[in-house]
Amino acid sequence: MCGIYITNISFSEEEVKAKLKSIEFRGPDNLGFEKLDGISFGHLRLSIIDLDSRSDQPFSYKHLKIVFNGEIYNFKDIRNELIEKGYSFSTSSDTEVLLKGYDFWGKEVLDKLNGMFAFSIYDSISNKIFSARDRLGVKPFYYSWKDSRFEICSQLRPLITKNSKVSEEAISIYLDCGYVPSPYSIIEGIYKLPPGNYMEIDLVNGTKTITEFWNLKPVEYRDISYEQAKEELHKLLVDAVKIRLESDVPLGTFLSGGIDSALVSSIAAKVSQSKINTFTIGFEDPKYDESKVAKQFAEIIGSNHIETICGPNDALEMLPELIKVYDEPFADSSALPSLLLNKVTKKYATVALSGDGGDESFLGYTNYDLLKKFKKIEKIPFFIRKIFAIIPLHFFVGGKSETIKSILTTQNAEEFGWKIFTGFDTLQKKKIEQWERNYSSFKILASDSYQQMADLNIKLWLENDSNVKVDRASMASQVEVRSPFLDYRIIELARSLPVDFRYKDGVKKKMVRDILKEYIPEEVFNQPKRGFAVPLGSWIRENLKEEVLSELNDEFLKCVPNLDVLKFKKQLKAHFDSNLDYSNSIWKLFLLAKWYKEFKI
Repeated sequence: MCGIYITNISFSEEEVKAKLKSIEFRGPDNLGFEKLDGISFGHLRLSIIDLDSRSDQPFSYKHLKIVFNGEIYNFKDIRNELIEKGYSFSTSSDTEVLLKGYDFWGKEVLDKLNGMFAFSIYDSISNKIFSARDRLGVKPFYYSWKDSRFEICSQLRPLITKNSKVSEEAISIYLDCGYVPSPYSIIEGIYKLPPGNYMEIDLVNGTKTITEFWNLKPVEYRDISYEQAKEELHKLLVDAVKIRLESDVPLGTFLSGGIDSALVSSIAAKVSQSKINTFTIGFEDPKYDESKVAKQFAEIIGSNHIETICGPNDALEMLPELIKVYDEPFADSSALPSLLLNKVTKKYATVALSGDGGDESFLGYTNYDLLKKFKKIEKIPFFIRKIFAIIPLHFFVGGKSETIKSILTTQNAEEFGWKIFTGFDTLQKKKIEQWERNYSSFKILASDSYQQMADLNIKLWLENDSNVKVDRASMASQVEVRSPFLDYRIIELARSLPVDFRYKDGVKKKMVRDILKEYIPEEVFNQPKRGFAVPLGSWIRENLKEEVLSELNDEFLKCVPNLDVLKFKKQLKAHFDSNLDYSNSIWKLFLLAKWYKEFKI
């Protein structure tokens, strides 16, 4: 886990190093810089495998030079294959394996990689730059391209200049999503390379091409028994955990009250040669606290358990850190406890395994329960629902009338799934929808509406919310997080299994639960899931009230492109004057205001 930078713009060494130092938290162990043929290479290293300086980057082999962020979990297998083909190795790092793999296979090396990665390789013979981003977008990749001049970096901040302008389209998307999805960024002219894509820059011809090397395929459900599928998944999970336990630094697992982290931790405890560390964040508010359940899990699997109870002040103290390390406005409030969890973890470990990705593949969120309810509403003829939506519903449902109307006028399950992730009640003055085409493939990859929502969950929310949250929160404390459920083999396997293997009769993640029974008694883990949420509504009313009202003043609100100011001000007033909860809307604008102040754009 590191930070990469490469450009053909004629910056001095001091300028490049200054850019990297602005995100030095990504890799404090070494700042590397080289210049070759007018190309500047920069790298921040967080040492995980082969701690020796011989594996520092930029790393060279023959006519190739690489800057690489991430981990290749199967690098030993690829290394052995390359040794059979005549290659020798001077380090024990995955960086050398990746570079020599590219030397032998070219872009086809991507098909061999199992890992999280973002890298750029310069070929001084062909005078080309080859860059790629992992299949699920676990690792970030920002770039700018104008008049054959480019910059590539792991984060946005080093690419922002005094002349940078905010993208009004990105702001509009943010008002709905609470994040800026790829390929957009919050800054005009700076983009994200989509997951599962590679980018080739021809420096001779001054051209740039982007090509997809992996994506979700049309669903073809396998003819397989439940027990066979469960055994296959279990074996794959064990392997996914094993290959993520490779580390030359202390390691542990994140353990919440959920079944995904419980299963990852259970497998890790069983296959690890030493007692594992587990880390939990709890909340003083019992409605949000899962620490007692996590402690039960830890006692059963026999881990060294480190528990941190989080009060409002503990989490809110992380707010300046959130603004500093996330680069773009990011309104997932669980980023605050995530930052705190990684801060605690760093005292004991540099690598942590997590349960991220289980909900996406195995239909674990409440979204699927909501979809199940909507499918009943969908049976009511659309014209009748439209008539009901005309009725002044606020007399019956109060401040949620707009949401109810939006649900009633949702034509089908596809549209409902989209609104789950972008909101039923927009803050946009004029709805911007052009960007949605980038994610519309979920409608045609599967015929089942539950799988469609799962695919949208993977392609839109997982990359742009969950993975961003985990990457920045972990990097802020120099922790590397590895997620076995994000192994692309598990993603592909899950999508080949009938939906009722995963979600049946309202039971979410059925197969994962049945595997977990082999490690932890069902009565222990079969408890209500609270998620990694925070009591945001009460925090805004109490702890943050003065700051929120100060930041969200008329002057700021009028400057936000495409914001329905009148509508938002009504929501803001209602949140403070009644029991109605508009914390999501308020948090989006509050963090946007903080972002503007931080970057002074």
